[in-house]
Amino acid sequence: MAQGARRTAGQVAAVIVLAVAVAGFLSVAAVRHGFFDLHVYRGALVWWVHDGGEIYDYLKPGTQYGFTYPPFAALVMLPMAYLSWHAAIVVSVAAGVVTTAVLIWWLLDPVARRAGWTRWFTFAVALCLVAAFEPMRETINFGQVNTLLLFLVAVDLLRLLPGGSRWAGIGIGLATAIKLTPGIFIVYLLVTRRWRAAVTASGAATAATVVAAALFPDASREFWTSALWNTARVGELAFVSNQSLRGVVARLDPQSPSTLAWLLLVAATLVLWAWRSRVAASVGDEATGLALTGAVMCLVSPVTWVHHLVWLLPGLLLLLDRGMAAPPGGRRRRVLLACVGIGYAFLISRIVWAWEEDFSGLDGFLFSNTYVWISLALLAFLPVRRPAVAWSSGDSTAVEPAAVPQLDKPDRRSPAGQRHRIGRPLTVR
Repeated sequence: MAQGARRTAGQVAAVIVLAVAVAGFLSVAAVRHGFFDLHVYRGALVWWVHDGGEIYDYLKPGTQYGFTYPPFAALVMLPMAYLSWHAAIVVSVAAGVVTTAVLIWWLLDPVARRAGWTRWFTFAVALCLVAAFEPMRETINFGQVNTLLLFLVAVDLLRLLPGGSRWAGIGIGLATAIKLTPGIFIVYLLVTRRWRAAVTASGAATAATVVAAALFPDASREFWTSALWNTARVGELAFVSNQSLRGVVARLDPQSPSTLAWLLLVAATLVLWAWRSRVAASVGDEATGLALTGAVMCLVSPVTWVHHLVWLLPGLLLLLDRGMAAPPGGRRRRVLLACVGIGYAFLISRIVWAWEEDFSGLDGFLFSNTYVWISLALLAFLPVRRPAVAWSSGDSTAVEPAAVPQLDKPDRRSPAGQRHRIGRPLTVR
């Protein structure tokens, strides 16, 4: 008992020290954006609801930035028009923190259980480390919605909705109706031949869009015919914060970036993604499908600001999962854990901003696009979970595979048509 108490006290102390260290790091490294995007959202809604203006005509005073999301997003955010500024900040921060914490628990708790780590301690350490993660701290400081969208998609792909696969696609559809880019997850469902889920996701997105159009016909007409196509509203493509393939090409020639080069890169990237997604789906590894599709979304989107890279978080957590599942002391474990450490170190470093003013030359090409290279590396090399080991008669030594929540997997049959009894994957309760 005394030994357990000493261990717990040591872990509490370690978490406190780490939290203080992270707070010190953030006080130096984190840029305080003053909830800029939240200002835009709330300002547009107040202008629309209380001042009688059109939501897509609003621009934050002194800037070129306005509300760029579909009308259904305006419907979801509508309560913000009735909140005070400080209340809106509280809601935004709380939503970001809670959704991130739940996602971390889903993906990391199975690793902790399998490795024999203290679960609360693992979770607390992970929360501290994620707080320093640049995309996450940028999302919170801007008042962005990225973690909410990631949460909706993860609920779907990890099949955590009540009723399992019957409701698969709802979360993806709603995320797509809020912001169009998660629509690539509908393509993922098609690529992996989950036809019912793809239809459900498409139906949910369409239904949400139709509801918004019925409630706000003028705003819907403005968005779909004008605001959606006004690319000047989102910012400069060559800006170093744009960590997409389009940003890479734009920084090579800011005055006249090659659209053809960008499209060729996008096509090649999508082919790689489709192949790897099919491989992951073939063993029921939906978590890796989530990570791969999040990475490819960041790569092929014309604009991927640094705060959008929260979609890389599942990939880093799964890389840790694969590393810890590898044999202790082996080369594979060392390599995978080193990759986690290197990727995380770069993604807290703000390294791309050192080339904000001048991204020319070889060093500019290499380092101003650092986060793009990490996205590509995750897409190309994130290991797919190995298939479960079948139990054989009298075999008591079969080892469970590396696992994250993988519910409601389809039955796999042997060539002879007989079902294997597969080692039960770990699930989160």
